[in-house]
This record gives sequence, C-alpha cells and structure tokens, in this order.
Amino acid sequence: MTAPYPQLDPPTRTLLGPGPSDVAPSILTAMARPTLGHLDPRFLEVMDQIRAMQREVLGTRNEATMPMSGTGSAGMETCFVNLVEPGDEVLVGVHGVFGTRMAEVAARCGAKVTTVEQEWGRRIPSEAFAEAARGKRFKLLAVVHAETSTGVLHDLEGLREVADACGALLLVDAVTSVAGMPVRVDDWGVDALYSGTQKCLSCPPGLSPVTFSPRAMDGVAKRGSKAQSWYLDLSLIGQYWGSERAYHHTAPINMLYGLHEALRLVLDEGLEARVERHRRNATALWAGLEALGLEPLVPLAERLTPLTAVRVPEGVDEAALRRQLLEQFGVEIGGGLGPLKGRVVRIGLMGAGSTRRNVTLCLSALETALRTQGVRPRDDALAAADAAYAG
Repeated sequence: MTAPYPQLDPPTRTLLGPGPSDVAPSILTAMARPTLGHLDPRFLEVMDQIRAMQREVLGTRNEATMPMSGTGSAGMETCFVNLVEPGDEVLVGVHGVFGTRMAEVAARCGAKVTTVEQEWGRRIPSEAFAEAARGKRFKLLAVVHAETSTGVLHDLEGLREVADACGALLLVDAVTSVAGMPVRVDDWGVDALYSGTQKCLSCPPGLSPVTFSPRAMDGVAKRGSKAQSWYLDLSLIGQYWGSERAYHHTAPINMLYGLHEALRLVLDEGLEARVERHRRNATALWAGLEALGLEPLVPLAERLTPLTAVRVPEGVDEAALRRQLLEQFGVEIGGGLGPLKGRVVRIGLMGAGSTRRNVTLCLSALETALRTQGVRPRDDALAAADAAYAG
C-alpha cells in the first residue's frame, strides 16, 4: 500500500534573513546522534559541558546559566516571569519590535511599565534612560542589545549606573548578538540576559540560552509569589540543571546535542576571531550595497554586523524583490516589521552564514532583482566588496 504522504524533502536554501541562519553541517550531524534519556549519566555530562561553554561564550561566571527549552521568546518570558511580580515598576527601552515585545511581556506579568522610546533605526541614549529613571525606583531596566527588527546595536555603556541609581536589575536581550558581537555579561554588570540558538550560534531554533547573576537569583528566591509560569520557573528548572538533577520536564535531548556542538564551534574558532569575521563580511556587504545605490537604515556607528536593514528604493516592490531572490537564487532575506514593513529588507550574515561567498551571492542576486525592476546600480558591487576585503 502506497503511503499517503511522501518522505519529507525540504529544498536547500541559503538563509540570509533575520533568522534562522544556515546551520553548520557538524551541528546537524550532532543532532542525529543516538537519543539518550534526560537523566542518563552520559547526557548529564553533556549538560555540564553546555553550561561551562555557555558561560565562556557569554563572558560570565554565573552559576544560573543554562539553555531554556524554547526559542528566544521563551528566554524573554523566563526573565520576566521570574524577576517581575504584579505591581513592580519596570523600565523598558523601545526602539523596535522586540523592545515593544518586552514591554508587552512585562505588562502581562502585572508590571507597571514605563517605556523610553526612540525612532526605529536609532539607539536610545543612556541619558534618556537616566532622565526617565530620575527620582524613581524600578525593579527592572530592560533593553534590547541587538534589535533584530532594525539592525541597531544598543550601547550598554552607562546603563549599569542608571540601573543602580534607580535600584533596578539590568535585563538584556542578546538574541542576535551572542556569538557574533562582543557580549560580556560580567564586565557590563548585566543581571539577566537571554539569547537564541538560531542566529549567530547557527543552530536550529528551539533553545534559549539564559544567564542570571547572583543578585537576580536572590530576587527569585525572595519572591512573594510563585512565578506565573510553571514551565519557566527557575526555582524548578534550576534543580534539573543544578546538582540535584530533579526531574522537571523531558529535555529536548537532540537539540541540546546541537547546542553543544554550536558552542564548541564558537570556542574552537575563538570569540575574537568570530566577531572579526562578522565585522569583515558585514563591511564588505555594506560597500557592495552602497555601489548598488542601497542605503542601510542604521548609521554606521549604531549598526549591527550580523544583521543589516536596508532601505528599499522608491518604486521598488520589496516583496517581489525578496520573492525573486528566493525563487531564482534560493536566497532568503527578510522583510520589514511594524512601521518598517515594505520600507526595508533585512539581510543576515550570521554564524555559519557569515561568509565571503554569501556576501557575493547576496550582492549578485540583489543586483539582478533590482535590474528586473528597472533600477541600475551606481557602481560594481562585487568590486566594491572585494576592495573592502582588501582594505
């Protein structure tokens, strides 16, 4: 009898959007290893190694460092449901979709939310946080380090002082920056941070690395009420990742194999070398975009290297442009979100996808798609990119 459905056979794409990114082949191989029980002694060794490598990648000695079962949004929820109780005052920086989402999640936890807002495509000055916090007390100061919706890198310098002045814990969204840009949790005085596996770690989506400082965990221990989420309650899940090994939920074993290999690859390459690779490829991409007559949304000094938002020229159908890249070249790039929908495209050079080959492929595909819509380049994009590499 013929099976009613064919065996799964997804097409091969080059993922140059805002995530997921291309997965390193050795990570896929690791995920195909035999599944063990979540309390198997050999798997517990894997867990310990993941925690040790995650600390190194995040630049922290925090004991409360682990991956949460779920995407980056689960990491966001983990931070808020454990650190915020109903009635708490929370200060959130909003300069894109994910700052907006932070504010929404905090409000759902019962927090009284104050936002510090900036136009999408620009970072928020530390002075704006200081002004909003002046003379007030907050439980949490939350900011997006790498705003995926706009390509803005937020400067965290000065925020620890602002948080101290208003009695707040400092919470950071580093979903798009971990393993692609410098992240130094302890040096920056960050109390809680979350990321995702599907960006610069080049692992499939499904886990969210988090870390909590001793001060943050002291706040968790002294809560007056239970965390609103049983699944994300650190007082429970921490007993599984800690020495107790108490059952909480069945861990996603093979996903954790993938994260283990992803973290190993980062440390094998070296954090500084990896950051430099992302910078070098982004710089070449920007040079090529300029030659095509395309303008990044974000000023150079505030720009992410793993992700670039690019303004769509007048008269260009950005949805048709992205569709042509996908159908003709097998290249996926992202569209704009919120007020930037239809106005920008987002190009990711993240993790295993941050390569010179992908810069060349992306620029060539973009030039063809722009010419299809009657847009002629100002200059030779590939020559401009080559010059950037040479320089």
